[in-house]
Amino acid sequence: MPTATRPSGLRLYGMQERADHLDFDIRFEGARDVLARPHRHEYFQIQVSVEGGSQQLIGGAVRAFGAGHLSFVLPYRVHVVPHPAGARYAIVNFDQGFLWPELDVEPLDLEEVAPARHPELAPFLFQEYIDFHFDAADFARILAWLDELSALNRARRFGTQGAIRGILLQLLGLACQRHEAQLLAHAARHSGRSSRHDALQRVLRYVREHLQEEMSLNDAAAAAMLSPNYLAHLLKKQTDRTFTELVTERRLEHAKELLLSSGLRIGEVARQCGFGDAVYFSRRFRQWTGVTPRQFREEASALRAPG
Repeated sequence: MPTATRPSGLRLYGMQERADHLDFDIRFEGARDVLARPHRHEYFQIQVSVEGGSQQLIGGAVRAFGAGHLSFVLPYRVHVVPHPAGARYAIVNFDQGFLWPELDVEPLDLEEVAPARHPELAPFLFQEYIDFHFDAADFARILAWLDELSALNRARRFGTQGAIRGILLQLLGLACQRHEAQLLAHAARHSGRSSRHDALQRVLRYVREHLQEEMSLNDAAAAAMLSPNYLAHLLKKQTDRTFTELVTERRLEHAKELLLSSGLRIGEVARQCGFGDAVYFSRRFRQWTGVTPRQFREEASALRAPG
């Protein structure tokens, strides 16, 4: 059972590593080793639990993945979908250009795409919030489509790619129809913005809880279940800051709080805010506020003193 803990050794996979074709591929249990640790990949993925699944970790959320469930994974989204011994499942991988050649959007910006423009993207955009379960009749249709996709993928004849795209669109259309109310509700609220907000909050919480320690972009990304590339992209887009700038700002904000609320020596304030060198801390504090830490404290004390 997956838990939302910090992954180690976060890996980015390309189609060439996990598929026999670079545009589309499908495989069933036993075809390749199971990826049991959180990871990310450059392509879209659909996983189908036929028998023996339980839960999945997708982004920062734990969602159901038992029999009859599908999982829709965006490129670069950190995830792990465990497949215990004896489980039956199918995995569909495809490149963005294979299904959406007209979608001129970088993979890291896919959450900016309005679901009204490309409804088939909605299951991928909102997988963190919805359990995609299907009843017996619908799941039988899905299994038949998987068998047809597998046969087409093996044959790879004239017109095969168009046929595969057609079946994929039917599958995604079914997911949209059966979960329409939830998908439209999420699309109306945020169209991906909630996912970015939640991810940013996980990063800020990690920074807040580790101010005294050395922090790197990779550490924060792993703790927040994001890829480093996506985190750097997210911070620049949402805060117009690099990770280093964000951490320094939060440390200096905390330093102001300590200077105002405690009698700690300047060197101890620096240490508790993650600055190993008090001289460097004083220089950065002055650059940020225009005064030294000591002057900041003295001025604040003077303002609070009775006149």
